[in-house]
Amino acid sequence: MLIVNLGAPFRVRAGTADQAAEYADGCVVTTPTRAWEFGYPPRTRSVGVHFKPWGLAPFLPMPAAELCDRPATVEQIWGRPAIAELRDRLSSADAPHEMLTMLEDGLMRRLRETDGLELVRRTSSVIAATGGAVAISDLGVAAGVSSTYLAKRFKEVIGVTPKRLARSYRFTATMLAINFAAPIDWGDVAAGAGYFDQAHFGHEFREFTGLTPTRYVEVRQQFLRDHPAHVLDGWPLPAD
Repeated sequence: MLIVNLGAPFRVRAGTADQAAEYADGCVVTTPTRAWEFGYPPRTRSVGVHFKPWGLAPFLPMPAAELCDRPATVEQIWGRPAIAELRDRLSSADAPHEMLTMLEDGLMRRLRETDGLELVRRTSSVIAATGGAVAISDLGVAAGVSSTYLAKRFKEVIGVTPKRLARSYRFTATMLAINFAAPIDWGDVAAGAGYFDQAHFGHEFREFTGLTPTRYVEVRQQFLRDHPAHVLDGWPLPAD
């Protein structure tokens, strides 16, 4: 994910951390392995892109693994002069589509060749299509490479291994299948999603959301009561 901030600074906090880090110019986040909390001021203005897991790599000057669970400022990625120019241009835009066009142009000027990108894209697409329910050992065989080589390329391009990415997709698919307006049997949810047991699912739940299942439901339902038409209604994760 890429966010270029044009308003007051926002904060990002790891789910278990006591302190949040402040971001004035925006931030770049690769595929995380834990929950992150974004806190915005009452009035905010920004423009950004949600990438496919492999989509950010062609615009990074370093392997994605270097940014895993370490959100970087946009200035740290592209340098102060470049981001200052981009923010000035975006601030002058009159409409969202104009801002997105400017951001796309800025990204295309930073596009670079990325070793292993096509291999990772193809393999990640299989993981996504199966909702993470694929044998990781089969992926390397299908791609004609060793599991070690595949894992190395994944960490360079996405920041995490194929196994970790599959866990993310499986958890997201599980959450999207839940009807939060009805009573939830978490044991049935865990079994239906193929988790070893409910305890295993509970561990995954806390790792991905930073919340217990019960607290997650409370936060999600409260948010939707407060914002009944919000697009979160189709998202897997809540916002506090």
